[in-house]
Amino acid sequence: MFQILTAAAWPLAVVLALHRTVITAFNGTATDDFTTVYNALSRALTGLPVYDQAYHHVDPLYLYNPGATLLLLPMGLVDNFDAVRYAFIILNSLAIIVALALLTRLVGQSLRGPVWPVAIAIGFSTESVINTLTFSNINGILLLLLSLFLFCFVRSFSPVVNTEASRGRSLSPHALRYIAGIAIGLAIVIKPQFAPLLFLPLMRLDWRTITGGIAVPVVLNVIAWPLIPGASDYLTKLVPYLGQTRDYANSSLAGWQAYFDISNALYLPVWLLVAAAVAIGMLVLLRWRVTDILLWSLTSSGLLLVGVFTLSSLGQQYYSMWLFPMVFTVFLSRSVFHSWPAWLAAVLFLIPNSWTSSLWPNFGRWMGTYIGTLGWVLLIVVTLATAVGWWRLQVKNPA
Repeated sequence: MFQILTAAAWPLAVVLALHRTVITAFNGTATDDFTTVYNALSRALTGLPVYDQAYHHVDPLYLYNPGATLLLLPMGLVDNFDAVRYAFIILNSLAIIVALALLTRLVGQSLRGPVWPVAIAIGFSTESVINTLTFSNINGILLLLLSLFLFCFVRSFSPVVNTEASRGRSLSPHALRYIAGIAIGLAIVIKPQFAPLLFLPLMRLDWRTITGGIAVPVVLNVIAWPLIPGASDYLTKLVPYLGQTRDYANSSLAGWQAYFDISNALYLPVWLLVAAAVAIGMLVLLRWRVTDILLWSLTSSGLLLVGVFTLSSLGQQYYSMWLFPMVFTVFLSRSVFHSWPAWLAAVLFLIPNSWTSSLWPNFGRWMGTYIGTLGWVLLIVVTLATAVGWWRLQVKNPA
């Protein structure tokens, strides 16, 4: 049966991946994240200030810090916009595929089986992957860095997950932790939203990973500061802008408040309840940080990230791609995704459906932005409830 499923899944995976990459993404859309980045890199290479932007309009702005700018700078050396954009889209597409392979191996599944192609087919059918590629942004590479971090971190503490996953392992636990630190450090320098994931190595007193996660963004920014024109504007112009809550294309609770002009009397209790759910869920999950590091790492990383999406000043639905590692826990003996409410949450924040309606235009517009918010909040609640349920069962049956 698995052979039949694998044979059926690979053509679907290949066709969907190719279509989303070379048709949907190459065609592009009105939302274009790449042009902003390319223009900023071109300005840097010609000595013009990188952060010289108009912060009063809704057009995409260049948001990367000087360290991330230094990493991306080679793209600006190629004087062919279309070629660089196509290459960047392909690179992100391949990064997503490799990330899914790492996650498949991490949960003990063979790459020769149906899991990897099915994951590719499902992944390239989600709003997250479609919009990441169509908008030509860097989130696919960030998924790979996240997956590499989790893979190396978990394997460093439990090198032998199963016979298939352990074949060919040649790196020591210390080396794996250094790689994990570099991977999460690179993710942090590009998107600081990943910084809370340093909580994982902190709870295992893994100073190698923590050192890499902190040193990489610090060193890159120290090197970049005198090299990137107008680097100081990042602190004086961009950081204040980032502290503001925008009321468009923002699926966070703060975006919800700004869009509907909700009073603090209603908003703050909701925010505090969601924050408490994340915090309590993280504390309960600590019970498995030693006995089941795979379950703990994948579930806790997902809960931390979905908390960041929901509680920060900006959360965009396509960030949900970074919850793929948590979804992969479905292959473990215990998982939040062994219940239908968790899958309902995933459908809400991953489904690519358009909710535009001629009968209910306002409802359709609201759902287009906040269906992801509903899914994120539901996943937080389900994760907390499931973790508490596991804890109660373990207390009743300690053996």
